[in-house]
Amino acid sequence: MLKASSMSKQMKSMDDCGRSMSFKALKAAFSLDTSPMSQEAAAIAERELRETPEQVQKSLAELRQLLKENDTLTYKDTDEYLMIFLRPNKFYAQSAYDLMVRLATFKAKNQKIVGNPLPTEEKKLFTDNSVVNVLVDRDHKNRRILILSMGSAWDPKRMTSEELFKVLYMIQVASLVEEETQVRGVVIIIDFHGLSTKQVMAMSPSFAMTLLLYIQESMPLRLKEVHIVRQPFLFNMVWPMFKQFVGDKLKNRLFFHGTKMSSLHKHLDVNTLPEDYGGKKPKLNYSSADWYPVMSDLQNHIADWNTYGLKTKN
Repeated sequence: MLKASSMSKQMKSMDDCGRSMSFKALKAAFSLDTSPMSQEAAAIAERELRETPEQVQKSLAELRQLLKENDTLTYKDTDEYLMIFLRPNKFYAQSAYDLMVRLATFKAKNQKIVGNPLPTEEKKLFTDNSVVNVLVDRDHKNRRILILSMGSAWDPKRMTSEELFKVLYMIQVASLVEEETQVRGVVIIIDFHGLSTKQVMAMSPSFAMTLLLYIQESMPLRLKEVHIVRQPFLFNMVWPMFKQFVGDKLKNRLFFHGTKMSSLHKHLDVNTLPEDYGGKKPKLNYSSADWYPVMSDLQNHIADWNTYGLKTKN
């Protein structure tokens, strides 16, 4: 029979091992999937986006022709790059071209924010703040879920609204390496728990307009749902500032839940949500700091993306 001290040491060793395995499993979860899309996603792409081998080749040729005829953009002439713009536009080449122009124009007008942001140069925005997070678990439709903690977790003195936008932008660019995400799109949960005048004062009309202009007009990614949760009464001071810039399409994908998580669960399965939002997954114990190594690994991808835009006039 084991002595008490020996048994205690064995139990501690097993506990440490369990924690270590759990930690390793969690670390492994911080990764992006660069493999080809699943068969299920391919079926969704064909059904919702008109993505068939024949249509892909036709649309790629048409988009290349439009780019050649207009010759106003600097871009990467690869199928992978052009597909990023064709997918959210259901393979209509003209619409994809228009999106490329809008994005390039947005970048030209907002150089300070999206001109050339790089993870290694903005490391502290990821490691010293817990405002932006990506759940390691996808939702029941296999979509990525982005969490924005815009309440007490956000200290505008440590991360300005422009820097917040910059982090969001880099994460969105990073997500484009996933074909699965290009097809299925993303879901955003905006958590206003603990919102105070400190955060309200940091959200200017200019920030609201710039953010919503990008999301609705210039972002080459399918935004499927936006969920507002745990918003206090003070939120009523902020919302009118954003509401004026919300178009009909986004309006139909925007849901307000307050503290009623059962309302959120009508859209997102409890089995894929953390305890923080009434889900069955463990309470969130990771943040953007844990995602930073992934962003750092994608430095070249993001730097490459930053070179695209309007051609400079000689």
